[in-house]
Amino acid sequence: MVAVEERVEVSWRTGPLALVSLVALVLGVGLMVALHLVPPTNEISPVRRTISEYALGPSKWAFDLSVLLVAAGSALGFVELIRRRLVRPLSVGVLLGALWTVSLLVIVAFTKTDWSVGPSLGGMVHRYASVVGFVALPLAVLVVAKSVYPNAFVPRLIAKGLGVISLLWFGLILIGVLRMAGGGEPWWQFVPLGLVERMMALTAVAAITVVVTGLLRSPAPNERHEKIHGDQQDVPATV
Repeated sequence: MVAVEERVEVSWRTGPLALVSLVALVLGVGLMVALHLVPPTNEISPVRRTISEYALGPSKWAFDLSVLLVAAGSALGFVELIRRRLVRPLSVGVLLGALWTVSLLVIVAFTKTDWSVGPSLGGMVHRYASVVGFVALPLAVLVVAKSVYPNAFVPRLIAKGLGVISLLWFGLILIGVLRMAGGGEPWWQFVPLGLVERMMALTAVAAITVVVTGLLRSPAPNERHEKIHGDQQDVPATV
């Protein structure tokens, strides 16, 4: 009988694509936070006014850039998941991630309705794109978190927990819609819409950021498991 020695070689490295993804996400969030603090957009109520309100004034370029950075960072994160073969290209998680990314592009292309002027088709497209995005991203994180953190319970729990919290915030809006359908007040008055939307966005983007952070120290694509037999690699054999 020949004894067999098994050796496992795993190549660990910081993925440049994951790093670019993380930087884009952080820059996008940072720019959005700046809109809350810098005049004239700091006068917009973060409790009652939605985030897209920033696109109705002279700071539209900053809003658009912020959203595009988050879209790019998210897309790169999902591309890295595919590149490392952690998920399949046509998997549910990737498709949900694509919906999120495309919805952000639509949000930039179609500006929120300016209610001081009146309803618009573009504003309606913007609203539905927002709904799709805010649902798709948390679900995507719930699907892919285990692939990124198969053996790390705490970060996996954090990513999934943030995704669930984001969906729960969205649930408040759904409750408002149901109440309105039953004869209650308008859904946008049932909840502090601006605050709820910001919490949805914050937790959802935080969730994908946790996922991307995990990719910084994931096994590289050339991870190999090599079995070296004694009779081939000068390993002592016992007969």
